[in-house]
Amino acid sequence: MAGVNDETRAQIVSLVREFVRRDVEPVVSRFDRDDVYPDGLVGTMKEMGLFGITIPEEYGGLGLDHVTLASIFEELSRGWMSLSGVIGTHHLVAAIVADHGTGEQKERLLPGMARGEIHAGLALTEPEAGSDVQNISATAARQGGHYVLNGSKMFITNAENGNAFAALAKTDTTAEPPYRGMSCFIVRKPNPGMSVGQHIDKLGYRGLDTAELVFDGCRVGAGDLVGGVEGRGFHQVMSGLESGRINVAARAVGVAAAAFAAAASYAKRRMTFGAPIASRQAIQVMLADMGTKIEAARLLTMNAARLKDGGKRVDLEAGMAKLFASEMCGQVTLDAMRIHGGYGYTKEYPVERYYRDAPLMIIGEGTNEMQKLIIARRLLERHGV
Repeated sequence: MAGVNDETRAQIVSLVREFVRRDVEPVVSRFDRDDVYPDGLVGTMKEMGLFGITIPEEYGGLGLDHVTLASIFEELSRGWMSLSGVIGTHHLVAAIVADHGTGEQKERLLPGMARGEIHAGLALTEPEAGSDVQNISATAARQGGHYVLNGSKMFITNAENGNAFAALAKTDTTAEPPYRGMSCFIVRKPNPGMSVGQHIDKLGYRGLDTAELVFDGCRVGAGDLVGGVEGRGFHQVMSGLESGRINVAARAVGVAAAAFAAAASYAKRRMTFGAPIASRQAIQVMLADMGTKIEAARLLTMNAARLKDGGKRVDLEAGMAKLFASEMCGQVTLDAMRIHGGYGYTKEYPVERYYRDAPLMIIGEGTNEMQKLIIARRLLERHGV
């Protein structure tokens, strides 16, 4: 993955910022209100190369680093967090294929993913297995040159508009511990054994399809087993989730930054007792706390991204960034609403959307309660316990 100098990164981020200002901000309220998938905006993102940010150049991607990825996701989320979701798990799946796929799988999948012709999602969560991945019940049984998948996956981003999914299933249901019997498959649409179940009507993160995926006798070729060897799926997906948590942390920073900017602007305009509320010490203290937390979250996120680019294992750093940034985002968006007073509780101002979008980062890519367990385990390991 190519490193990017600061000037080039600034130019790329500037292009994304202009896209958000020109194309996204004028329509976001309508798309969010009506929960409409933004086909036109997604088409522009494909033209900009945003479906191939970290995909190597040899496969048609931009070949950029995770620091640039995080910067792009922050900028998109300032305008509309749902847009970053369109390419979020897509890049996670691309990382799984690029890092663990066979040469044939990379040649077959990555060029189409870079162009956005292949639009990927991650089929991981199940109705009875969320953060406890080892408790999944989906199975994949070998039958000659194929595998037959059975099971149900829930809360799948891009389920309706995506056409390729990294599905984790058990190829050995007797393995102990269970993760040793898990394998990852790339399942393409259309497939008569894979169907979209219920569409999920969400509090926030609207305009982006989230739905159930049902695998019922779903046949996939042996060549669709990532890496070509059974039993490696758990580690492949967990590795991909490191980059996923970095992009979720960056989304949280972007939403919080947008909420802060809205609150600061409103505080300078809103007059009480002959003076703007920005001159009131209580408001200044809130803004100081908000700004400091946003900067701290950004530094944690970029540190995890830099370490990822250096080839390091970053489940600790990515977990810390995701934990802190998402909790920070929840608090900052609430404070932005409080600064707006009654207006912040109305659809007239965007802060209520920021507030509704914030919980997704707390829950997504592993709940924060699970993140704390991962962080504690890795800290104890580093200290020789």
